[in-house]
Amino acid sequence: MIVDCHVHLNNYHEEEVPALGACLERLNRAMRSNRVDLAVVLTSYKVTPGRPSTREVVEATRDQPHIYVVAGLDYYSFEPGQLRELEEYVREGKVRGLKLYPGYQFFYPSDPKWEPAYAFAAEHRIPVMIHTGDTYAQGGKLKYAHPLNVDEVAVDHPEVNFVICHIGNPWIRDCMEVVYKNPNVYTDISGLVLGEFTDRFEQYMRRQLQEMLIYGVEPENVLYGSDWPIASMESYLEFMRDLPVPEREKKRIMAENAIELFGLDRRNSLIDGRR
Repeated sequence: MIVDCHVHLNNYHEEEVPALGACLERLNRAMRSNRVDLAVVLTSYKVTPGRPSTREVVEATRDQPHIYVVAGLDYYSFEPGQLRELEEYVREGKVRGLKLYPGYQFFYPSDPKWEPAYAFAAEHRIPVMIHTGDTYAQGGKLKYAHPLNVDEVAVDHPEVNFVICHIGNPWIRDCMEVVYKNPNVYTDISGLVLGEFTDRFEQYMRRQLQEMLIYGVEPENVLYGSDWPIASMESYLEFMRDLPVPEREKKRIMAENAIELFGLDRRNSLIDGRR
């Protein structure tokens, strides 16, 4: 199986143009052509016509059980009461995690404002995904997005599972240390490129990921994700196919780890289900 645990339904080029239906159609087409069984859609920290809300994504995908949702939270407008609406979606199994966007927004994951969100994640046993590393927007501030920042919340909240998104790129070794040290921290390999890998960068990143898996991080703590549509599914899957690690480890990375962490149902596969 293939589970892409990091995709979006955002229109990054024209944020003021409603495009949820078109983006969802493109996602399903990309999944079918690349034989991706399940996908986890991360909603944004902001809501615009081109960046649909969690509610909009949940409603648009209700009849598509191969698509799950992680709810993006906005630091500036977040209030604990917002979690009540999410609770309904979590209980019915559609929302499977929370997402924070430090770097794009100017806060550290340890900000006390997030304590209710971490308590919510602990209560419902869902992971918290945290953006780390480079930002797609030049207006981001990288000091907030360093993977070492995740160590503090992982230590303070051992009952919550955290995901360091994008392997902290370019701070991959720092990400390795945080995952190695904390049993409740995972990392995904999404968003390493815009579009497709170039040959030289693909070789470089493959060496980095191989080093991470050999020397620092157990394969059980690594998740496959592409960051589609920012990154190409085809290019990402080719990158993973050529990764020189044992097939049993690759199988865990490509599907099994995400199924266990997010509590996904493999029977909902788009490919096996022929939807």
